[in-house]
Amino acid sequence: MARATLTISSKNYSSWSLRGWLLCRMAGLDVQEQVMPLDDPSTKAELLLLSPSFLVPCLTHDGARVWDTLAIAEYLAELKPKAGILPSDRVQRAHCRAIAGEMHSGFYNLRSALPMNLRAHYPDFKVWNGALPDIDRIVTIWRECLAASSGPFLFGAKPTVADAMYAPVCTRFTTYDVKLDALCKAYCQTILAWAPMAEWIAAAKSEPEELEELDVEF
Repeated sequence: MARATLTISSKNYSSWSLRGWLLCRMAGLDVQEQVMPLDDPSTKAELLLLSPSFLVPCLTHDGARVWDTLAIAEYLAELKPKAGILPSDRVQRAHCRAIAGEMHSGFYNLRSALPMNLRAHYPDFKVWNGALPDIDRIVTIWRECLAASSGPFLFGAKPTVADAMYAPVCTRFTTYDVKLDALCKAYCQTILAWAPMAEWIAAAKSEPEELEELDVEF
């Protein structure tokens, strides 16, 4: 069987690429990375939110080609059921899918106001008022999940699809110095210290390319 391939864009800027990559790691699927250059039109459309749908990340494996992040998650859950990327409990599994879907389809103001940029840090950043309801909703989701599961991940001791979907938000909150309560701050620290995340962040910080539109001084 040919090795799986995951097509991604920038590790520094692409939240969707990060999600797809984390899902593959969580499932234990060994993938060869194929990186799209920043000057590729489809890459720029993804990173600058210029298109309603994207073809990156894209997983190619054993005759299947899957390019939507939630579709990748469901494919991997079927392919590697013992990896436990979805909770084993029916009710928790439904909740995990619901909050993952909410991230997948919503929070546009947050994405626009706080674009992912792992190399940047803006202390005391003034968050645009339009993004505040998105932040409030996200921390509400986190508090509810962590209160029910006791953490350290959203559904307990192991990361799930939901943690992969919200991991880029943890980087955004860090980059833009978003003030969090102790519980949510601890969750962000858990995600950022998670071994696959630490590996991705280290690679992102060594990327030579920059996208001028996302590296402006706020």
